[in-house]
Amino acid sequence: MALFAETGLVVKLVLLILLYFSVVSWAIIFFKLKQVHRANRESERFLDFFWKTKRFDAINTQLDRFASSPLSVLFSEGYGELTKLADKREGKRDEKEDPQVFSTDLGGIDNITRALRRATTSEITRLEKYLTFLATTGSTAPFIGLFGTVWGIISAFESIGQTSSSNLAIVAPGIAEALIATAAGLFAAIPAVYFYNHLAHRVKLFASQMDDFSLEFLNIAERNFT
Repeated sequence: MALFAETGLVVKLVLLILLYFSVVSWAIIFFKLKQVHRANRESERFLDFFWKTKRFDAINTQLDRFASSPLSVLFSEGYGELTKLADKREGKRDEKEDPQVFSTDLGGIDNITRALRRATTSEITRLEKYLTFLATTGSTAPFIGLFGTVWGIISAFESIGQTSSSNLAIVAPGIAEALIATAAGLFAAIPAVYFYNHLAHRVKLFASQMDDFSLEFLNIAERNFT
């Protein structure tokens, strides 16, 4: 704090910007870690419930228990489309028409596929929300800190020129003040980069899990309704 108080206006501004980046990054990190942990936990519980229950209507009534799971969203979208197609099939049976509404030729399974794909895209977007800020912090904070350091060193050398003395006791404080900006930039950037990579990897795992679940859902739909 003493060094911060002695820095110039530009370096102070740089440090405040880096403080903002750091505080917001840590807030995002804690929020996303909690979100990912909850999604992972509820997805595991949902999959266990899904394979044990087997009946789609019974699963649909219990979806509120797994509100944070991306897989429950996929199931809800797929089941909703499946219900619409089933209603159409029943209507055609009443009219004594061809009931094969779930065939690929008539677009039944294709409609479910599109619904699952939209839900997957929506959930990935939700899980990736705010990660861009971490990436931005990781890539720009060191350069902002470096700018503050360069500006501080320039100011230090101007002071040396004005005093006409290169004594270490005169040079060192200015250099120390300037290097604070670089340290602050690294302090903001390193956690942001680490947790961005960690969270991005977790999102990729969720994407793979959702793709696998979509395939299983479609296989069940094709076996039972075509």
